[in-house]
Amino acid sequence: MNQGLEQSDWKITCIRFAPNAPEQNPVEDIWLQAKRFIREFYHLCKSFWVAKRWFELVTHHQTFEFSKIFMYGAFS
Repeated sequence: MNQGLEQSDWKITCIRFAPNAPEQNPVEDIWLQAKRFIREFYHLCKSFWVAKRWFELVTHHQTFEFSKIFMYGAFS
């Protein structure tokens, strides 16, 4: 998709995150929020299926903001 384009005109940019540094990786924030939600409402999870559906609800139907992404020079 980026072939033949100047780097400033790229349509897709891959940002490499530190693989073993959760304090730097914005994906870890999604896991943290989802786990926090499940822990708060665990008493309503009568089965694994219900816990899974709640987890999907939290992760698929929410917009996340990543303040950590600015550490990598993205969107600056």
